[in-house]
Amino acid sequence: MPRLERPPLREALGTPEGKHRYVRRLFSVIADRYDLITVLLSWGQDRSWKRRLVAMAPIHATTRALDLACGTGDLTYLCARRGALVVGLDITARMVDIARSKRSPRDRASWVVGDMVALPFGDAQFDLVTTGYGIRNVPAIDVAVAEIGRVLRPGGQFLSLDFDRPSNAAVRAAYLAYLTVIGSALGIVLHRDPDTYRYIPESISRYPGADAVAHLIRSSGFAACETYPVLGGLMAFHCAWK
Repeated sequence: MPRLERPPLREALGTPEGKHRYVRRLFSVIADRYDLITVLLSWGQDRSWKRRLVAMAPIHATTRALDLACGTGDLTYLCARRGALVVGLDITARMVDIARSKRSPRDRASWVVGDMVALPFGDAQFDLVTTGYGIRNVPAIDVAVAEIGRVLRPGGQFLSLDFDRPSNAAVRAAYLAYLTVIGSALGIVLHRDPDTYRYIPESISRYPGADAVAHLIRSSGFAACETYPVLGGLMAFHCAWK
C-alpha cells in the first residue's frame, strides 16, 4: 500500500484549498480500507448509527434522496432499501466504484463523482439529503451547507452523522489523544504509514462542533436544525428541515 505523499498535516489543513487537496488524496488512499476503519473507529457501532439516522426520515417510494460523501454507500443503500430513489455522490472515484459494486438489481441507486461544495444538480431537486462524516471534511462548511439547502426542495430534510468536538477541554484532549494513538497504530498496520489516520483527530480539533454547525445550518435558511448527541457527545446527528 503506497504512502500518502503530502505536506505536513497542519500545514495542509491551513487553507481551504490545502484541505481540499489533502482530503482528495487521503480518501483515494484509504478507500479500500474505509469500511474496516469506520467499524474500528466507531467501536463497531457505525452501521447502527447510520440505521438510526435514516430512520429519522419519512422515506417512501416517491422520495428523491441525495447521499453526500457517500463513501462505500452505506447510507445510500439504507435509503434505497426503504424505497427512495437515491443518488450517491463522493469526491473519490474509488469510493464510488466500491459503492456501485454493492448494488443489487432492486436498489434504485445511481452514482456521481462530485464535490459537496459544488453540487452538479439543479435547485430543489431532492426531498432528502444525507451525509455520514461529510460536513467535517469539506474545506468550507458554510458553502457545503448552502449547496445542500439549494438542492433541497422546500420542506426537505437534511440528516448528518459526524464526530463531534467535545466542549470540555479535558474530555477533548483525552478524546483526540485516543484517536491519535489508535489512528497511528491503524496507519502502521494497514498502510505502513502512522500519519494516514492522524487526519481524523486533527480535523476534529479544527471542527467548530455540532452546536455551532447547527447554528450555521439555521442561519443559512433552514427552518429548523436539531442536534442529537451520540456516544456521550463524542459523535452527533444533525436533523434539519428547509
